[in-house]
Amino acid sequence: MHIHLSNASEKPIYEQITIQLKEAILANKLQAGDALPSIRALAKDLKISVMTTKRAYADLERDGFIETVAGKGSFVTERNQDFLREELLRQVEGHLQRAAKIAKTAGLSSEELRELLSLMLEEDQ
Repeated sequence: MHIHLSNASEKPIYEQITIQLKEAILANKLQAGDALPSIRALAKDLKISVMTTKRAYADLERDGFIETVAGKGSFVTERNQDFLREELLRQVEGHLQRAAKIAKTAGLSSEELRELLSLMLEEDQ
């Protein structure tokens, strides 16, 4: 597992960690039962504060992606397909909202935006 942090990002470091770990879990790069590095080990590897990694792990636990077992560490939780689909749907909605905002700024009509999306979907098939 490799985490890339960017000081140029508008997102805080803890959020960059959270996003990348969620993506790894959703893509099955990290699977149920896999152990995550300890909070201290991850902080040391990334050369960041332990408080930052603690916040990222707390957010992941709150969102149901990991569970922490006292004295044993943090592990990827067992996920059901409905939850995975809901998380991916939430991500798609966020991307579409940003795309719609940019399209509006560019002066694209709703029809032009739908047509562009249709073309992109056809290319992926």
